[in-house]
Order: sequence, then C-alpha cells, then structure tokens
Amino acid sequence: MMQTSDLPDTVAVFPLPGALLLPRSRLPLHIFEPRYLQMLEDALKTPQRLIGMVQPSPLPGRADALHSIGCAGRVTQFSETEDGRYLITLTGISRFRLLQEVDGFTPYRRAAVSWDGFERDLGREERDPGFDRDQFLDLLGRFFAARELNTDWDTLKQAEDELLINSLSMLLDFEPEDKQALLEAPSLETRRETLVTLIEFTMRGGSSEEILQ
Repeated sequence: MMQTSDLPDTVAVFPLPGALLLPRSRLPLHIFEPRYLQMLEDALKTPQRLIGMVQPSPLPGRADALHSIGCAGRVTQFSETEDGRYLITLTGISRFRLLQEVDGFTPYRRAAVSWDGFERDLGREERDPGFDRDQFLDLLGRFFAARELNTDWDTLKQAEDELLINSLSMLLDFEPEDKQALLEAPSLETRRETLVTLIEFTMRGGSSEEILQ
C-alpha cells in the first residue's frame, strides 16, 4: 500500500471530460493520441506509474483551464494493439490538489500537486454506516427502467458499499460538473448522497446546471 511519502510532487495530467477516477476504483482507457502515448510510455518508466485524471474547467479566455482537484491512478494493466494504440487500466490511488502547471519539454501537460487532505484515500476501503441498500437499489431500479438500461442485479446486491457507490458514480452518464462533485465528496457517505441527488434530479427531468445553482 502506498504512503503519502511515496507519491511524487509532479504528475502527468490527462484532461478528459466526464472520465471519473476514484480511489481504489478502476478506469479503463483507450490511448491513441501521440502525446498521450508518450505520457503512458513515460509513466511506465517511473516506480509509481501514475497518471493524474483531471476534469477540464473552461473559463472565459482560458479554454484549457482545469479543475483544481483530480485523482491519480496507477497503470495496473496495459496491452498494445496491432496499430500502436494502448488499452490500459488505471487503479485509483489518491486525489490531489493541483497547485500549478509545470513547463517542460513533454507534449502532454504536467502539474505540481499536493496530496494533503486526502490521506484517507490511501487507507482501507470506506464504509457507509447510513446506507439503506434496499431503498437505494429500488431508486436505481426505477432509474434504469426509465433509461431502459440493463444490469447484473445479483452483482450489485452483493457488492461492498464503496465498490457499488464508486462504480455507479464512474459509470452513470452525468455531466462533467456532476462527476466533479462526486470526485470532491469528502466521504463515501457524502458521495452516496450526491449520487442519489443526481439520480433523483435526472428522473425528474432536471439539468445539472439547476443542481449546481
């Protein structure tokens, strides 16, 4: 298990709208752009093999702006296709706060980061003592039915609290700003409450902008 002291002060950042990575969760990615192929190659040369996933946050006059909080993942699986693309899996290690971007000679972006305040991410799997699983699965069933989605309900019922909540947070089709709210939730309980709010609001036909106001 990694300690905060094992984490680097600078990480490569991969801005990808709507792609959410959470600690102890797995995110599959398809890497094909030359700059990100270089990023992967460089990451694999380091002991930690970390890539920082960050949501873009465009501002007036700054189309390349990023959110201040992201999550670093370790490359735990990768395979190369015949035409030179890579299919990789990132396993979430810890969230970080982006301090400033670092100039350099790499074609991809890098940033100085702080891991302070996210020590819990490096610990054991979180629990959610107030989680009413039956009520949550009932809501989820109505949401999936309204969206005409199918799932393996037996697997969902047996999943641990963190795996269930984090997997749904990552997989469900919410707006990037909603994904950021799920990422920044300080605990599993608050992430579950945010997730329930997003599901209920979506079922009522609301928009993410209304949630954020």
